[in-house]
Amino acid sequence: MSRPHSTPAFGKAKETAVTFPLMIDSNMASAGTVHDGDFWAVIPAGGSGTRLWPLSRSTNPKFLLPLLSERSLLQRTADRLEGLAPPQRTLIVCGPAHGAPVAEQLPHFPTTNLVVEPTPRGSGPAISLAAAIIARLDPEAVMGSFAADHEVRDEEAFTCAVRVAIEAAKAGWLVTIGLPPVRPETGYGYIESTEEVIVTTDDGSAFRSMRFVEKPDLARARTYVESGRFLWNASMFIWKVRTFLDELAQLQPDLHLGVTQIAAAWGTPEREQVVAEVWPTLPEVTIDEGVMERTPRVAVVPAEMGWSDVGDWHGLGTLLDSDEDGMSARADLVHTRSRDSLVWSETNRVIALVGLENVVVVDTPDALLIVNRSEAQEVRSVVGALTRSLRSEVL
Repeated sequence: MSRPHSTPAFGKAKETAVTFPLMIDSNMASAGTVHDGDFWAVIPAGGSGTRLWPLSRSTNPKFLLPLLSERSLLQRTADRLEGLAPPQRTLIVCGPAHGAPVAEQLPHFPTTNLVVEPTPRGSGPAISLAAAIIARLDPEAVMGSFAADHEVRDEEAFTCAVRVAIEAAKAGWLVTIGLPPVRPETGYGYIESTEEVIVTTDDGSAFRSMRFVEKPDLARARTYVESGRFLWNASMFIWKVRTFLDELAQLQPDLHLGVTQIAAAWGTPEREQVVAEVWPTLPEVTIDEGVMERTPRVAVVPAEMGWSDVGDWHGLGTLLDSDEDGMSARADLVHTRSRDSLVWSETNRVIALVGLENVVVVDTPDALLIVNRSEAQEVRSVVGALTRSLRSEVL
């Protein structure tokens, strides 16, 4: 019988990736503070992270949680962006339940830069409203949108990629940063790149995109990965606000009209009334489906940056340290004859695993999750069942 092991909590990603021509990595130009006077950052902080239940809850979603260090994913995102845009030129978009904790986690950000959506209507209205507000303040601005709940391990490569994207945006393109796929993934969008170079800088190159595809089935995802022409969409978008709003007016005229009306009232006594009247009328649409899949003006910057959307317990486990048996933990764990599993505890209990493989155990004061690691995506179905059963105390 093997001896029990105690497993450390934090670690590094362990992925290999398909190479892509002119890929940005940390060996390219150094990243430091590169504040471009025209660059604004936007951090959409939405979603409840249902696949990370029972740790992620509606009132305390994954972007507010310290999953990979002592700082939350939101704080790590804000830290990463401060080398590109100061807090004064960064907007955070969130829902009303999260306004206070977001402000508490980012106390050095101006409270006026917190954009609170009355209700969730998808990334389309959230990002479009931020663009319209920035356009009123700085009509020539370049804006970058970066999700609050993603992880980037290679921050130099990230900064280099954004620098290239800014240059492509200034040339009139709607730019996204593409990541080399490491597996056929059906949960991500894909970007098909051409070999046509839009811009080249010391930091890398941007290419014209042939098409933008949202979440293919498994067969198509395999074809995309095998072709070598497709990159994952990491929901990182960079564009001149004027270019984006012109494209929005063509592709989503109702959305454009609504966010323009709200932005015109932003900072005035009429803001609350205008938001209350206009926001519920905005179409519910993602920025991907509403704009990026429909515009011919997309450019992509390929980059290898150690990215993860920290989407489920299996994915989180790959970002944590593991011992020689493949066991990852943030818990007081003892295990024997167990392999390739993840244990996370928010209690002081000792957790012991005997003879188990490929499982996830998540222990919180009011809920316990045990799931086969290969079924980690299905944790969201538990949240659906609890919602239907009106079990709001654990949601």
